[in-house]
Amino acid sequence: MCDYSYFWRMTNEELIFRQAEDKEKEKDEIWQIMLDAKAQMKRLGSKQWQDDYPTRELIAKDIQRGIGYVLDDGDEVIAYAAVVYTGEPLYEHLVGHWLDDEPYVVVHRLAVAEKMKKRGIATLFMKKVEILSRNKGVFRFRIDTNFDNHYMLNMFKTLGFVYRGSVDYGAHGTRMAFDKSF
Repeated sequence: MCDYSYFWRMTNEELIFRQAEDKEKEKDEIWQIMLDAKAQMKRLGSKQWQDDYPTRELIAKDIQRGIGYVLDDGDEVIAYAAVVYTGEPLYEHLVGHWLDDEPYVVVHRLAVAEKMKKRGIATLFMKKVEILSRNKGVFRFRIDTNFDNHYMLNMFKTLGFVYRGSVDYGAHGTRMAFDKSF
């Protein structure tokens, strides 16, 4: 059964988009979201995140560096990602062509709590990143995903991202890369 009150809250902007806090409870919530996302990808036959990535230590490092962001419903974290404004070094070696060389935001490690799947939370997270980026004077967005991550690929299309080529992550495989301006 669908919880319609939650949809009402989402449309009324009661979800909080903020930097993740370096607290054990919050880090535990985020890590559980990551474990659930890894399990979902495995169930769907995806090769993404089926090795030692991402690790709990990497998430803790994101938070310490101030690049870990969450969507919070007031009670708990419901989505997490790293939001980076310092670039992605591997994007310099794109096999393809980016839109331009303007400063950009990149999102890595986006995951949504299991109980919140299929409610538009990942899309909302991405839209919140765009608002944050505009406020920082950044109007380009780059992102990548595995060729078999159909949820992300569909979301990129919905959000107006354009396929630009591939990025080699070495042992973690080659990823499809996208960008857009907003």
